[in-house]
Amino acid sequence: MRFLAFLLFVAFIIFALLARWYFVCEIRQNCGETPVDVRPATLQLTEGERVLLDGYDQFAFDSASVRPRLNDNNRLFLDTLAAILEARPDRNVTITALYRESEEGIAPGFFENIGLARADQIRKLMTKRGLEQTRFSLDYGMSEDAELSEPLYFALYDPSAVAGDFEKVLFTFKNMTFSDANFEYDSDVFKPEASLRQYADSVKTYLDLNSEASMTIIGHTDSIGSDAYNLDLGLRRAQNAKQYFIDSLGVEAPIDVKSMGKSRPVAPNTLPDGSDNPEGRQKNRRVNFVLQTEAEQAEAAAAGSQQ
Repeated sequence: MRFLAFLLFVAFIIFALLARWYFVCEIRQNCGETPVDVRPATLQLTEGERVLLDGYDQFAFDSASVRPRLNDNNRLFLDTLAAILEARPDRNVTITALYRESEEGIAPGFFENIGLARADQIRKLMTKRGLEQTRFSLDYGMSEDAELSEPLYFALYDPSAVAGDFEKVLFTFKNMTFSDANFEYDSDVFKPEASLRQYADSVKTYLDLNSEASMTIIGHTDSIGSDAYNLDLGLRRAQNAKQYFIDSLGVEAPIDVKSMGKSRPVAPNTLPDGSDNPEGRQKNRRVNFVLQTEAEQAEAAAAGSQQ
C-alpha cells in the first residue's frame, strides 16, 4: 500500500513538472535564450560644445514606464556626474528625456508627458546621491526612434548665465510649469487637464497646511505677435488660472499674477535656418506656478539684491 502511494506521489510530481513546463515554455514562450541587454555606449555629458563624459551605456526604459532599467555602467555615470557637480557648485544640469511616439498622451502624476516623468526619475536618483533637487532642470522631446535607444541627454550649464540664454525649467512641486495645452489656441480660457488638476489639488492642500505660503502664477507666450499683445495674453492666462484656484478650489492664500510675455523663452521659436519651430514655440507657451513661504521670499529677495 505504501509503495502504491509512493508511486502515485511520484506520478503527481512528474505531472506537475510537465504541466509547468508546458505552461512556461509552450504557452508563455519563456524557455528560449535569455535576451542580452545590449545598449549603445553613446551617452555623454556636455557643456556647450565640450564633451565632458563620453562612451557610457545609454539608459533603458520599457514602453510606458518612467523608471529606468539600470546597469552597472549607468550607475557609474550617475556617480561620476554627482562627483563633478560636487566639485563644481557653480554648475547645474539639464536632464532631457525623450519618449516614443506610441507613448504620446501618457501623463504620469503632475507631469504633462512621460518624458518629463522620466527625467524626474533620474533627478531623484541624483538627489539620493546627496545633490539638491534645484540643481537639475528638466526638458523633454519625442524620439524619432521607436526603439528609444538614446532616451537621455545631460548638459551642464552655468545658472548665473541663464538670464542671457534660454530659461531653465525646474518642474518641481514648488516651481511647476504647464503648457498651453490647458488653454485654447490664442485664448485665455483656462481648461486644466488631468495632470494640472491633480497638481492644483495638491497645491490647495499645501497652502491650507502652510499659512505663511503664497503662490505666484506667471504667464509666458511664444514670439508670434507684438510684445504688448503677448504681455497681455500671458497676464490674462495667469489671471484666469488664479480664478480657477479661487473659484473652483477655494484657495484663500495670497496669489500674485505676472506676465513675461515672449521675453523668457525656454526653447528657440525658430530653427537655425529661420523656419518655424512648432515644438519650441509650444514649450514657450506656458504657465508657471511658484510656491513660496515668507522666509523663502525674503531669501530670494536678498539673493536678488546681491546680484
